[in-house]
Amino acid sequence: MPQIWPIGGGKGGTGKSFVTGSLGILLAREGYRTLLVDLDLGAANLHTMIGAPSGEKSLSDFINKRVKSLNETIVDTPTPNLSLISGAMNNLDIANLAHEQKMKIMRDIAKLPYDYILLDLGAGTSFNTIDFFLISNTGIFVTMPEPTATENIYRLIRSVYFRKIRQVLNVHHFRSLAKEAEERNSKATVTNPDLLLHIISELDPEKGEMLEETLSAMEFSLLMNQHRKQDNSNIGEFICRIIENHLSLKMHFLGNVAFDDHVHHAICEKRPFLDLSPHCKTALDLKSCFKKMLSLNDISGTPSVTLA
Repeated sequence: MPQIWPIGGGKGGTGKSFVTGSLGILLAREGYRTLLVDLDLGAANLHTMIGAPSGEKSLSDFINKRVKSLNETIVDTPTPNLSLISGAMNNLDIANLAHEQKMKIMRDIAKLPYDYILLDLGAGTSFNTIDFFLISNTGIFVTMPEPTATENIYRLIRSVYFRKIRQVLNVHHFRSLAKEAEERNSKATVTNPDLLLHIISELDPEKGEMLEETLSAMEFSLLMNQHRKQDNSNIGEFICRIIENHLSLKMHFLGNVAFDDHVHHAICEKRPFLDLSPHCKTALDLKSCFKKMLSLNDISGTPSVTLA
């Protein structure tokens, strides 16, 4: 079974596609069979980041049964060992996936014969983004050191957290328990998740134990992109501590990736940044984050795929 890394951000412009493409190239250069899947539905541009053609096939062909298998939508890229499922040729209505279509995509992704599969997800907290994030018990959140981005990344992580709880309890049971918890203590709301989960565990100890086991198996990482010299270098660690304290989720800080104007140049040239500027600080930062991500995977083992 492949290791799957969903990669998402709370808002557009944080560089999640840049990070996805760069990590994919680094994995491929290490000899891993790597697949990138552009799941930024309706705004796909991952192919441009890695200098690959848009491809004649896309997810829409699979969803609309113009091809028999997801494997038929995979295209090669200029980087050896790196393949791509592009979204550039998707139909305009692909952003409105039915639940059955989404589940079919997730099931088939998990069956593909690769060492690593990286999912480039859309920005924000739509159900599509959150459900694709929960295909695996691990993943990478990308943000940048500005208030709007850090606020939005917390909202995204909290949304992933509560979506997982709803999957475990089912939506109706969660609403019922959450309502009863709030009646016991008016502060036990989604804005105070620690207290809410504590009271839910008191109301239903069996479900509480199940939730604790499920949430403890989840292990995410945070990457701070576009970091400038004047920015606080510790803000990423601070966000991780907030997540761990308030949501009881394991959150590893991968590191800061420096801002570099050459990223814009590489995108305009439609060439991988790591090919054009392999020795600059930003490239070295990416490689450092990549090594830490690999080491975390070695420690935790192959993440389980969760198709609730």
